[in-house]
Amino acid sequence: MRSSLRKRSALPEPGVVAGSARVDPRTKALTKRLKPGDIAVIDHEDLDRVSAEALVACQPIAVLNAARSTSGRYPNLGPEILVGAGVPLIDDLGADVMAIAEGHRLRIVDGSVYDGDDLVAEGVEQTAATVALAMEEARAGLSVQLESFAANTMDYLRRERDLLLDGVGVPDITTEIDGRQVLIVVRGYHYKEDLVTLRPYIREYRPVLIGVDGGADAILDAGWKPDLIVGDMDSVSDRALGCGAEVVVHAYRDGRAPGLERVAALGVPHVVFPATGTSEDVAMLLADDKGAELIVAVGTHATLVEFLDKGRSGMASTFLTRLRVGSKLVDAKGVSRLYRHRISNLQLTLLVLAGLLALGVALAATSAGQTLFGLTGARFDDFTSWVGSLFGGNA
Repeated sequence: MRSSLRKRSALPEPGVVAGSARVDPRTKALTKRLKPGDIAVIDHEDLDRVSAEALVACQPIAVLNAARSTSGRYPNLGPEILVGAGVPLIDDLGADVMAIAEGHRLRIVDGSVYDGDDLVAEGVEQTAATVALAMEEARAGLSVQLESFAANTMDYLRRERDLLLDGVGVPDITTEIDGRQVLIVVRGYHYKEDLVTLRPYIREYRPVLIGVDGGADAILDAGWKPDLIVGDMDSVSDRALGCGAEVVVHAYRDGRAPGLERVAALGVPHVVFPATGTSEDVAMLLADDKGAELIVAVGTHATLVEFLDKGRSGMASTFLTRLRVGSKLVDAKGVSRLYRHRISNLQLTLLVLAGLLALGVALAATSAGQTLFGLTGARFDDFTSWVGSLFGGNA
C-alpha cells in the first residue's frame, strides 16, 4: 500500500532502522556517494545483480525502492543478493519516497518509512521467502521474455547488418591494435577477482587494455593504465578520463551522445562511435575491426540469465556481437573461480618446517650428518666469536 504524508505521534522502538537518506533514481550514480550506515533510496524496477552487488559493497543500513525490485518479467538476481547480505529491502514504496531530501534522517518500521514523525510511504519488506516466491513466479513467465529477446536480436541484426558484417561505421583510432591481444574490462560479475588472476597474463603479453566505462577505473585500481576507454561515460571517473587513454564515446544511431558534453568539458581528445547496442559490444567490435589477434573479456555478459538480468532489450546486441567476434574471443569472466588454492599459506609454511625438521632428524641419525652438524656448529662458534671480538675491540 502507498500513502501520502500522514502524522504519527509515536513510533515503536523494536525493529527500528535509522540512517541518513541518499536519494537517486539511478542506482549506479547513487553508489558513488553512498556510505556505510546510510539508507539508499532508489527507483529501480527489476534490480539486477551488478547494481545489487554495488549496493552491498557500500554497506547501507537499508535499501528503499520506489519501484518493485522484481516485477515478475524475468527472474532477476538483485533482491536475493541484498536479502542474502542482510540488507533490509523495502519494495514498491511509490513516488513519494523519491521526494525525500538528501541527508534527512529516516526511520523504517515494519516496511513504513518516516521522515521525523511524518509517514512518507509504506511498502513491502522483502524476506528470503518472499524473494524465492517472486523468483518462482518470474520463472513461470520466462518464455515471454525469451520471445522478446529473440525479436530484439533480429531487429538489431536488421539495423546493424553493415556494422556486424563489414565494420561499416567503426571510427579511426590512434591506439595500435593490429596483431596484438586485447583485454576488455567491464565492471561486471567477479571482475576484481578475475583481474587479480590475470596479472601474470597481463605482465607477459602486455595486451591493449580497454576499459568499458567504469572498467577503466577497475584497470587503474588494479595498477595499470587503460589504453582505450569506450562507453557513454556515465560511470567512468574524471581521474580515468584524464589518465591519458584514448577515449571513444558511444553514441546512439540518431547522433545523440550523452557522454559527449562531459568529455568535451574536460578537454579530453575523443572520437565518437555511433552504434546500437551496449558499450561492451562497441568495444568488442572496435577491437575486432582493428585487427586484434585475441580478445580477452572480463566482467562481460555471457549467459542468457545475465542478458535478461540487465533488463534491457539492447542486450540482444551482445548475443550477436559475441557470434561476430567468437573466433577470437576468450571469456575470462569467472576464471578466478576455476581454481582456488586448497592449502593456506600458514598450512604450507608449517608443512615446509615439518619437512625441514624431518630432514634434520634423518641427518642426525647418520655419521655424515653428525659430522655436518659438528662442522656447522664449529663455524657458527667461530662467527659468534668474531662478532664478539668486533664489539669487544670497540669497547
